[in-house]
Order: sequence, then C-alpha cells, then structure tokens
Amino acid sequence: MAIPGTEGHPLRVAVVGSGPGGFYAAEALLESGLQVEIDLIERLPVPFGLVRFGVAPDHAKLKSVTAVFAQIAEDPRLRFFGNVELGRDVSAQQLGALYHAVIVATGAAGDRRLGIAGEHLAGVHAAGDFVGWYNGRPECADLEFDLQQEVAVVIGQGNVAIDVCRILASPVDALRRTDIAAHALDALAQSRIREIHLVGRRGPVQAKFTPKELRELGTLPGWQPRVDPAALVLNDASQAELALPGFVHAPRNLDILRGFAQTPADDGRRSLHLHFHRAPVALSGQSRVEQIELEAQALSGEPGTQSATPTGERLSLPAGLVLRSVGYRGTPLPGLPFDLVRGALPHRDGRVIDTGGKVLRGWYATGWIKRGPTGVIGTNRADSVDTVASLLADLAALDAPKAGRAGLVAQLASDRRRVVDFAGWRAIAQAEAERGRAGGKPAEKFVRVEDMLDAAALAGAPQSIEPACSH
Repeated sequence: MAIPGTEGHPLRVAVVGSGPGGFYAAEALLESGLQVEIDLIERLPVPFGLVRFGVAPDHAKLKSVTAVFAQIAEDPRLRFFGNVELGRDVSAQQLGALYHAVIVATGAAGDRRLGIAGEHLAGVHAAGDFVGWYNGRPECADLEFDLQQEVAVVIGQGNVAIDVCRILASPVDALRRTDIAAHALDALAQSRIREIHLVGRRGPVQAKFTPKELRELGTLPGWQPRVDPAALVLNDASQAELALPGFVHAPRNLDILRGFAQTPADDGRRSLHLHFHRAPVALSGQSRVEQIELEAQALSGEPGTQSATPTGERLSLPAGLVLRSVGYRGTPLPGLPFDLVRGALPHRDGRVIDTGGKVLRGWYATGWIKRGPTGVIGTNRADSVDTVASLLADLAALDAPKAGRAGLVAQLASDRRRVVDFAGWRAIAQAEAERGRAGGKPAEKFVRVEDMLDAAALAGAPQSIEPACSH
C-alpha cells in the first residue's frame, strides 16, 4: 500500500474550523513537500473564526493576518467548505472514513462560569457573548445587553476583559469608523453607563493583559482609570515573579498601573476602577442584578505558583450590568471524546485520544480545542506545526485509500447543502465592504447566515458543490 503524500497518492486531510489554528495547520501541510489535498470545513459561510468574531473592532491591525490566511486559501490544493458543520452535515464517522486524517481546530467558544449565587440573574452575561454581539457573530446578534444601567462590572484580568471595558467606554464617533456591528453601535450610542469596575482575584503581577491594551484604558476620552495604590504593593513572591519568563508583561503593566494610581482624581471624568485581590462571591437583585459582593484575596505560595485565598473582608458594589471574562472553554463535538474538566479534546502530542488513553488513528487537534484558551493569534502557528508534525510521523499508519474531497462533495450534494467556497466568501466580503462604505465604515458585516448565503449567490459566486467549483 502506497504511503499517502507520495506522487499519485495525495494525503487527504480535512481541517475542521477555519480560524487561525485551522489555517496554520493547512499552511504547515502545504509546506510539507508532500502531495496533499486539504479541505477546510467551516460551520459558518465565512472564515477566520476568532479573528473575525473575537478581535475588537477598534484593533483593525490585528485583523490584517486575514490577508495571510486568504493567500493560503488561494492554493489550488486547498478548498474551503463554508456553511458545513461537523455533526449536522457530516458526522465524525463519515469524515474519518473519507480522509486519511482529520484535524479539529474548532476553537473554544464556550465560557467558564463563576459558580456563585445570583449568576442566573438578568444582566449577567458572558463577556464572550458581548464580544460576539458587537462583532456580529450570528449566534449573538439577537442578544440584549442593558446599557441603560449606570454601573458595569467586568470580571477578569485578560485582554478580553480590557476589550470589553474599552468598547463600553469608547466614544461612539470613534466606533463608527470601525466594522462594529450596526446593532451594537446603535445600542452603545444610547448607553448610560457612567462607571466601570474591572475586577480580578489576583494581583497586578499575575494579570494576563498586555501593556498595549492596558495603556489604552488611559487614553479613553472622558474616562479616568483609578487604582488603589495599596493594591500595587507586592509581596516577596510577586516581586520575584517580575523577573520570571512567564511574567514578561508584568513590569510594564505595573509601571502603567502606578501611573494610573498617581494621577490625581478628576471628578469631571467618568471612573474606570481596576480592582485587584478581589473575587466575586455573590450577585443579588430583584428581577435583575443590582449588586455584586466581592471578597478580598491574599496571595501565598512560591513565585510562579501563587494562589489566592479569601480573607473574609468583603466589599459590595452596585452592578447593573455584569460581564464575566474568566476564561473560554471548548464544547463537545458529536462522535469525539471530550475532556470536560479542561474543556478541550483529550490528546497526546496533538493526537486525539479516547477516555482510556488510546489514540484515535487519523484524528488530530490544534488551537484552543487542543490546548485550551491560551496565547494570542500567532501562538496557533507553532501549535499547528507541532500537530502536523505528529500527523506526518504517522503517515505509514494512514495508508488506507480514502475518497477525500470527492466523497465529501457527494455526501453534501445528496443533502442539497448550500456550500460556500472561497470565491463565495470573497463575494460576501465585497458586499460587506460596499455596505460599510455607505456609512463611512470599512465594512458592515452580515449577522445572519441567510444574508451571507444570499450575498454570495447574488454576487454570482458559485453555490454548487460540484468539483468544478474548486480553485
């Protein structure tokens, strides 16, 4: 039996998910020197995942990586299958039978909960849903966030938490020049939020935000970041952490926070309070959230492994809107094992394993569904290269003949599935750009799947899934 990837015997790989992890995995396969046929399967009609739906609209430069992804997609050895979902349109069993290997790169769109009383109250939301709402993610387009409240509390110490604070506080006129979703812009234009609290259970050294994002909080017109100087006094372990490799951003973050703390309070500006060493313990209210109770935390342990323990000291704050940003988690995929504790696929060196630790031959994972929600967009490149290296090391065991793309096309055609290829995506992107120009925006995103499909069809982009539609 010929080894896949050799002349006349292409290595047929399905990549499920078209975010950074999926595209970097495809890139690594294309650069492997082997004969490959790659099908990039995406449940939405549009690609780019986290870059499209996770990056804040006022951080347009971070989205420029999509130009690299688009170049990858133009390779004739790769084909984009948009509007095709694992478990809905094709099962894991079917994919495994059609391809030598399947790389799962579906990301981590679920959120971690606080697990405290009152979390069920109206006005308490996952920050990821808020991000999806202002970025036009279809699942979030109809969500409602009550911005008529005066006090918002954001729980978390990462860049997503800072993004949420910044969007809540940004002048609407500045947001009008971005690709923020129209429904979010309209709601933000009517916002009555006058005070924001950013809450974290650990200290400033352990916070995960980066200096650039933190510094931006000090440039918001009409707002002033406020920090209690006492929260910036470090214990010995935190002081030692400033020199550790895993805390590379901490020294600059600390300098920025000290600058915030030393700036005289200006009552003419709205307050954005940054709280450290505070953990939420309860939410309360009548028909909706009205108050949050925080408990002071003390850090203890060795440098790099400190933990926060409650001290018993409590503080109550008014809270009309609460957004939790305490981590994302993956969601189970039909037909595949799942680690409910990690919120990710169980794996060994990128090879998916079952609950007994046995490797599922031909199944691999990359990105957040593999390692959990850590790192930035570029982190996924090395991660995907590692996963593809495991796949290539297994080639001799993946020698069974596979139908690949022809089999997938036949499967989808039998169900009359409307599939969007990359030409279809370009038509959608062009339509969104034209919609944006009318309002002085770089783009006005479609937030309904049907509208995306119609834009592709009206622009004359191929909607057939016959082989002739491939690049």
